[in-house]
Amino acid sequence: MDAIGSYLKKHSEALVKDVGIEAAAATCGKSKATLGRYYSLDAEHADRFMPIDVVARLEKAARHPHVTHALAELAGLEVSLDPRPGNDQQRGGVNSDVVALSQRFAALMAEYHQSIMDGKITVNEARRLLAETQQLQRVLLEMKMHLEEETVRP
Repeated sequence: MDAIGSYLKKHSEALVKDVGIEAAAATCGKSKATLGRYYSLDAEHADRFMPIDVVARLEKAARHPHVTHALAELAGLEVSLDPRPGNDQQRGGVNSDVVALSQRFAALMAEYHQSIMDGKITVNEARRLLAETQQLQRVLLEMKMHLEEETVRP
């Protein structure tokens, strides 16, 4: 088996174990044996991989998108995870947005402070700063939408 296949099978196994084998089987409608074959490194199962619909169902139930993250890494991409519970848009209004904005800005400044302590920002530090900036941008976008809603009200 090639390195890519092995890498994807390891992440498929991590996904199933994250959800739990029993719950994973129930979630995607596959047997435990079938799920095991998707991540088996045995030669007879080398060409069996988890179908994309199964990945989507399991990642929805998992704490982390293991396979999606692995695919992104193989493609040279980064996955930006939305840390909000359930990835649902919060509808707390402008007051909640102001609180979230100050928290995100504080996180960005803390990350910046830590990154600049040695006088230079490394590539990994820049990535973390970018991730914090993207989170701040999301909060600002939600705040903008809430403010636009307020201007439409009579």
